[in-house]
This record gives sequence, C-alpha cells and structure tokens, in this order.
Amino acid sequence: MTPENIGNSTNEKRARTGFRTWLLIWGLGIAGQLCWNIENQWFNTFIYAKIAKDPAIISWMVAISAIATTFATFFFGTLADRKGTRKPFVAFGYITWGICTIAFGLTEFIPKEQLMVAAVMVVIADAVMSFFGSMGNDAGFNAWTNDLMHDHNRGQIGAALATQPVIGTIVGTLAGGAIIGTEENYMRLFLVMGGLIIAVGIVALFTMKDSPTLKPNVEGGFWKQFASVFNFKKFFSQKELIAVNVCVAVFFIGFNVYFAHMGNYMLHYLGFNESDMGLLQGVGLIFAMLMVIPAVVLINKNKSPLVCLIAIILAIAGLLWIFFAVNPENVDPSGAFKGANFKLMLGVFLVGVGYVVILQTTTVWAKALYPADSKGQFEGVRILFFVLIPMVFGSLIATPVIRMSGLQIEGEAGMEYIPNEYIFLIGAIISAFAVIPLIFARNLYVKRIKAAAAASAADVPVPTETSDQN
Repeated sequence: MTPENIGNSTNEKRARTGFRTWLLIWGLGIAGQLCWNIENQWFNTFIYAKIAKDPAIISWMVAISAIATTFATFFFGTLADRKGTRKPFVAFGYITWGICTIAFGLTEFIPKEQLMVAAVMVVIADAVMSFFGSMGNDAGFNAWTNDLMHDHNRGQIGAALATQPVIGTIVGTLAGGAIIGTEENYMRLFLVMGGLIIAVGIVALFTMKDSPTLKPNVEGGFWKQFASVFNFKKFFSQKELIAVNVCVAVFFIGFNVYFAHMGNYMLHYLGFNESDMGLLQGVGLIFAMLMVIPAVVLINKNKSPLVCLIAIILAIAGLLWIFFAVNPENVDPSGAFKGANFKLMLGVFLVGVGYVVILQTTTVWAKALYPADSKGQFEGVRILFFVLIPMVFGSLIATPVIRMSGLQIEGEAGMEYIPNEYIFLIGAIISAFAVIPLIFARNLYVKRIKAAAAASAADVPVPTETSDQN
C-alpha cells in the first residue's frame, strides 16, 4: 500500500464513527452527567435533610470539590496526553467514581451530635468523588471525544456533548426526586447511581478504543508539561477562547449563587417535597431543552454570540420573575402541577432556557478553539472557567446572602438558615456582567469567521491563534 493509500485509509477510518463508538459517547456521557447532577443537585439537599441546615457546609463542599475537580483534570489530562491513551483513565475513573458516590451516602450515619465530624466528612467525601469523577469524565471522556472529532463528525459529536449535560440534569432531577421519594431515602439514590457508573466503567474497560490518531505528546518532564498550560503568554494568546471562558465564568458565578441552593429553597422555603421538586425542575428543563433546536440553527449560521446574548437575557428574566412573582403564599406545595405553581414553573423554564442554551453554545464554541496537541490539558482550562471559578466565587457569595437575607430558624442543632428569593436577585445581577466579555468574544469571533470565509474563497489555509503561537 502506497503512502497516499495509507493516508486515504486513515481518513476513511476517521470519517466513520461506528455504532459502538456512538453507544460509548452517549452511554459514558449521559452516565457521567447523571453523576454530576447527583453531586450538584442532590448532595446539597442531602446536607439540609441529613446533616444540618447550614449553607456554609454546602459552600465548603462545593468550593473544595471544584478545586479537586480542576486539579484532577489538569493532572490526569497531562498524564493522558503523555501516555497517548484515554481508555484506562475513563474506565478506572468511572469505576472509582461510582464507588465514591455510594460511599458519600454513608456520611448520613454519622451521629448527629458529631456535627463537625459529619460536616468535615461530607466535604472530604465529595472532594474524593470529584477527583475520580474528573479523572474519568473530564480528563478522560471529554478528551477522548475531542480526539474523535474531525470534519465529518464534529457537528454531531459537538451536539451530543452540548446536550448531554442538559439531558443529565433533566433525567437526574426527575429520576433523583422519584428515587428519593417522600421518605427522603437518599441512600437509595446513591446506590442506584453509583452502581450505574460502575457498570458503565466496566463496559468501557472492555469495549472502548482510543482514537487511531492519538499519539503520546511528551514535552520534557511531567511537571514541566503539567505547568505548561499555565504559561500565561501561551494562554493569553488564545484571545477568543479566553473571552468565551470569562463570559462563561461570570455567568456561572451568578448561576452558582442560586443553583446550589435552589433545591433547598423549594423544599424548605416553598414547602415542596423531593419528588415534586424534581418534577417541577425536570419538566421545566424538558421544555427549555426544546430551545436547543433553534439555537443549533443559529449556531450553524455563525450566530453563536447572538445565541449567548439571548440566553443571558432569558436567564436574567427568569431569575427576576422568581424574585418578584414567587413566594410561599402563591404556590401550592401539595402537588407539583397545581395551577398555583404556574408562576414558579415559568421562572424555572426561563432560567432553564438560559442555562441550556449558553451551556450548549459555549461548549461547542470553546472546544473548537482548543490547541490540537493539548486537548487533554485544555479540558483543564475549561474546568477552570466552567467549574472552579464559578463554584468557588458563587459559593463565597451565596453563604452571606443566605445568612443575611434568608430565613433564620432556631433548630435542635442551633440556628438554621433557609435560602429565599434573594439568591435569585443576586444571581441575576452577577449574570448580567457576562455581557461585557461576550462583547469582546463576539468581535474576535466575527473577525475569525470573516477570515475563514475569505481564505475559503481564495482556497488558502487559514492561520489560527494556535498556529500563531508555534
């Protein structure tokens, strides 16, 4: 076989994304997003139901787990790049992730009089779970899907990755509430979801294959390569990627002010149970997901900045609507779909549209800008802006907001703090500032698209930010 034929054969292999590969993309992706949803949605309500009604515990848990997530993504992403393989990181990461999910639930059985011990243990357990979750999902699975992308499947894989967090949130919210039930059986939820993640990890161990184009990328010693992504000259040369990531970070700081506490707001302030809370949020997100369709059309027409702006505006509108229009006097917690709950459902829908659409758009937008030889490491950059900064700062803001403006109730273990509508007002104000970096991202985006169109018309290669830095 001639070199030319070898090249053609490789291109043909790249052009085909087999049925087994698609099963793994969807199976690993949805399972991972379900597990992240358990952590982001139900761990917080678990704290209030089984440990203590104190937002500080949630804030510490969210912030420490975000740090663990980010470090693990950089560490294992660099290691996977150097080894030239993703499979063992995905398989063993998922299996350990599932085990840690089940182990987290055991903190429920720590005696209530040992509150400090229980609080410390849930923070540690969540951090360990996040560490291995990032090994399997962020550094492993996400980098693996990036390796698989090429001109023939980029749109399909990008669409799958963009919608999976939304599907995971919807299914995790609906199924989570149903599994927990009115008897608050959180351990049942952790057993079911942990078992699912373990099973998916075992399947990946025996069926997953690395991309044929993936090769080891060794640049000096491990820690030198690990630190290379923090080379600020290289990092800030990615101007469009930086602007997109800053926009995401600001928006999700506002998001994390209210989202981590939204479940407890609905349970303990409005009076719903876990099952009805899951229905209200899940159904709202189902309708919100329908907005993915027109968003895709606009994204394909190179309107990503416009889509992001619309998403931010709708999210802010939903947050302000909940703040001004929803209170315990005008909802009916005896059932999810009582007519009195329409105002709440409308607010959840608008907030859901903003979340779904901006996550979808910025995920595809950012991934298209990754350097070709450092995709594993740049998943760490994504986590830095999508997870670490929003969760740390969102948590730091949320705790004083709840303690100063929320309900204060004297409980058996001391003062209890219940989040109220002010978390949505503060979230809306912060999210509005995301428009500023979006303007800079838009200008760079338009410039790049125009350059690509001009180069295509002239049939010449287009220099990219990543090639400029080499």
